[in-house]
Amino acid sequence: MPYDAYKGLRVTIEAGVAHVTFDHPPVNMLDTVLINELHDFAGVVREDERVRVIVLESADSEFFVAHVDLGFMLNPETFAELANPEAGTGGDESLINPMQKLVLRLRALPQVTIAKLTGRLRGGGNELAMALDMRFAANGRTWLGQPETRMGIIPGGGATQLLPSLVGRARALEVILGGNLFDAQTAERYGWINRALPAGELDAFVDALARRIAALRPEQIGAAKAAVSAAAAVGNLLEGLGEESRALGAVYPAPDAVVERIRGAVVAGAQTREGELDLEASLDRVP
Repeated sequence: MPYDAYKGLRVTIEAGVAHVTFDHPPVNMLDTVLINELHDFAGVVREDERVRVIVLESADSEFFVAHVDLGFMLNPETFAELANPEAGTGGDESLINPMQKLVLRLRALPQVTIAKLTGRLRGGGNELAMALDMRFAANGRTWLGQPETRMGIIPGGGATQLLPSLVGRARALEVILGGNLFDAQTAERYGWINRALPAGELDAFVDALARRIAALRPEQIGAAKAAVSAAAAVGNLLEGLGEESRALGAVYPAPDAVVERIRGAVVAGAQTREGELDLEASLDRVP
């Protein structure tokens, strides 16, 4: 699919940098459209010799990527029906789900990937950002979290595997089991993001860094990514995602009582803009 055919993504390429903007109202939900388009984009851009750096950002200042569509909890079969391409890692991907495959696919890109964060990114939105090479956020305007335990499940898009290497085991458990929202300053202190920058400085900083990296030879970028990944590896991500998928299977599909609670949350506005601004409270209000 050509870049200009996407419904939820806007892609522009300039001086070796692909700027990918989430523009999928009302809150950039990771639904069938966005997940499938991200899969397609990852497959196309990896072969695009014009692109050395990819910057992902949002057209919505209040939401980077909200989270995975709650409809997948209400109708689990729709999640299994998502586009399920090979992530190109050469391993056995039969045990992992489409969101985990997207994480692997982004992780395996030869280009440098950077998240320019503003607004809220919860659940799959946060997992998407963690799959990228770097994350920079607007201080005072960015919040991150994994609210799945408030929904009766656990993260299933890579958070249990990606968070510990960034923030450590204890803080990963705090994030996952606590289910709270974290501000950019705390996320920076935890090591979750690279930097929390003043909102007025974020664009210039990320753009300058992206241009600097894009000016390098592709061989330099590939060698640096390979060497750093080898040093940082504490295990095999594909195997770890398989373990996460098995663990998720113990709680998802959720019991009928949990599904009805989520259905009530959706009816009460959990996936409206107003409800998403304080999703944690929206979920907690449902008995």
